[in-house]
Amino acid sequence: MVAQQSLVIVKPDGLVKSLTGNIITTLSETKLKIVGAKILKVPKHLAERHYIHLKKEKPEVFENVVKYMMGEFHTDRVLALVYHGENAVEMVRNICGSTNPEDADPTSIRGRYGRINSKTGVFENVIHASDSAESAEKEIKMWFTPEEIVDKIYPVKKVKTNREETEWA
Repeated sequence: MVAQQSLVIVKPDGLVKSLTGNIITTLSETKLKIVGAKILKVPKHLAERHYIHLKKEKPEVFENVVKYMMGEFHTDRVLALVYHGENAVEMVRNICGSTNPEDADPTSIRGRYGRINSKTGVFENVIHASDSAESAEKEIKMWFTPEEIVDKIYPVKKVKTNREETEWA
């Protein structure tokens, strides 16, 4: 099996409930390595880009999800992580559980800590995890620069500017 990377985001409700330690401890059961980590305020353009699929699939949910990720309902911070190892995407997804907290195994992260906000209809499921190797690559490149990842598996190219920089290929 080839090494993969998976994006994991501890969402605003996960941070405000002080679940970061519990989530990281649970994910440590996978024996995957954390190769990127940062806390950030999610700008609107990033939230919209990340959840663009909802704009077409569930337009009524899209705006609330963007607001949720930007901190309108809880805090304005998230913890973004990149996990690295064999079968990373599937391993992380299994521990996270179903996206809908009501459908998630009660022992999964979303089953234990998630809820559906009855006022907004948003799944406050405390965590995002890439759903495929393809989306993981796209999402990691969206949330991280190459310099922020310790072990890179995606192509990177040098770009000449006033100072030497790199960018995702």
